[in-house]
Order: sequence, then C-alpha cells, then structure tokens
Amino acid sequence: MSALVVSIHDVSPDTRDAVTFILSALARIGIRRTSLLVVPDYHRRGNITLDPEFCAWLREQVAAGHEPVLHGYFHERPRHSGETLRTRFFTRAYTADEGEFFDLPPDDARNFLKWGRDELAQCAGVIPAGFIAPAWLLNPTAEDAARDLGFDYTTRLRTVSDLARGRLYQSQSLCWSVRDRWRRRVSRLWNHLLFHALHPNSLFRISIHPVDLAHPKIWYQIQHLTFRALEAREAMTYHHFITNQRSQPLASP
Repeated sequence: MSALVVSIHDVSPDTRDAVTFILSALARIGIRRTSLLVVPDYHRRGNITLDPEFCAWLREQVAAGHEPVLHGYFHERPRHSGETLRTRFFTRAYTADEGEFFDLPPDDARNFLKWGRDELAQCAGVIPAGFIAPAWLLNPTAEDAARDLGFDYTTRLRTVSDLARGRLYQSQSLCWSVRDRWRRRVSRLWNHLLFHALHPNSLFRISIHPVDLAHPKIWYQIQHLTFRALEAREAMTYHHFITNQRSQPLASP
C-alpha cells in the first residue's frame, strides 16, 4: 500500500498546545501516527530538557506512535555581511532567517546535531532516527555529519534520503507559506494543483506548521487534502517508511 507521512514542524514548548490541537484534529480523520519535528531550543527561548512538562507530553506522543525527529537546534540563522543574492533569497525570502543549516560551518553543524540528538533523546526517551533541517535547507557537509552521527534519514522539500543505504526517494511535500496574504493565496492554489499532480506517488508527504492554525482557509485545506490523501494510503512516520523500504530493496521509490 502507498504511504502517507504527515509531519508537524517546529514542535517546542512554545507550540505544544497548538501541536496537541493539530494531533487531535488529525486523529479524528484517521491520522494517528505522525513525525514530530522537535527543535531543542526554539529561537533560543529555552531548552526542551529544562521543561519537564513538555518532555512528559512528548513521551506520551511517542508512546502513542508518533516519531520524534530532530529539527535543527535553534531554528534560526543570523544574517552575515556580503551575502550573495542567492543566499539572501533562500535565507530571507524563501525562509525568514530560519535556514539554520543552509551554510553552517562543518564543526558547528556537527556540534548542533550531536547536542540536539542527545537532548532530544533525553527528553523523548528514544534516540531520534531522523534529522530534518529547518526549511529543508541542508548543506552537503551537514548532511555528511548527520550520516556520520548515525542518523538514519533526512528529507528535503522534494526528497527523502536514506542516509545509511544511500537511497533517495522522490516525493515533494505539500506545505503552506502564511507570512503574507499573497503567500497564503498562492499556497492554497499551488497545493491544490500539487495534490493532483502527486496523487500517483507511492509516498505522499504533508507538512504542517503550528502557525497554519491561525488561518482558517489554510487549515481547512490541510485537513481536506490530508483526509483525501489517506483514502488510498497508510499513514506512517518517516522512520516507518524508511524501515519498510529497507525490507523491500527492489521496490520503486
């Protein structure tokens, strides 16, 4: 059966209530396993290991079948002088200064990955199998560091990578940009078209951010497309998908 992975991004103590609401809404339409992208110290507002209530909540979600995924460390990137137009586009226009691993120096990337892995494991009670960079902006040296540290997989906007086996699965994620009115309008149109274009894919991905809840038309579309995607697919986590593919080495992506 084809797979559906629903991921919830930017999970932190600040967003716990919103994520709880999203999980409840997803459960009502049949999604009971998701990948939860956890940020250890979201925008430097406090490390997850210092919040026992959040960690207890996260362990409850893991026990219920959800997967904790490392999602950056601070989820922010400081601006630098002399940046190229390409860098400014990806780090300021494409994402609002949140492309933490876009050009992070190798030593910093390794440290953030190691600290984040260990802190998330301490908080969630399990070692995270996956690392997903904020805004999917991951430079090659950081990907190498993630592989060396034992992460099983990573994803980008259009792909899912099995780091241990070196396999790449083509699958573009539906996601919504809500910063401006024009972005919200374009997102709704784009995701409507993308849903139909990607419908035959064996792996279908939907990415949700807590801020999506603040925009009723966006939130309605997310629920509607998720429900429709589930009709012909099994909902699973990224780790479950990777594990399944490893047991079927000749299966098409």
